[in-house]
Amino acid sequence: MEKNIARLRRAKTTRAHIRKLNVARLTVHRTGQHLYAQVISASGDTVIAAASTLQKAVTDGLKGTKNKAAAAAVGKAIAEKARAAGIEVVAFDRSGFRYHGRIQALADAAREGGLKF
Repeated sequence: MEKNIARLRRAKTTRAHIRKLNVARLTVHRTGQHLYAQVISASGDTVIAAASTLQKAVTDGLKGTKNKAAAAAVGKAIAEKARAAGIEVVAFDRSGFRYHGRIQALADAAREGGLKF
């Protein structure tokens, strides 16, 4: 099975479960160079907060954009923006990526920033 197809299959089952929870979701996308995070409303039609390694404010003082330190910076930034928008409880949508490395670093930083999943 192709790698991306397997990832999308895992994402599909996770998103079906998150829809039943009816809470905002913190979705993450990972590429070779960058990491993106968004908090999407429970209805799925509005992006409440977004952060990525493309933003200058997030990457200031970091060595690169494709490491765990950058992922932690994105997690901290998304937590701050979500809490400013009044969101404290989210469901973590890892988009089929395995909970390891940069995805785990982002999740841990978001938890430390005050988000509850």
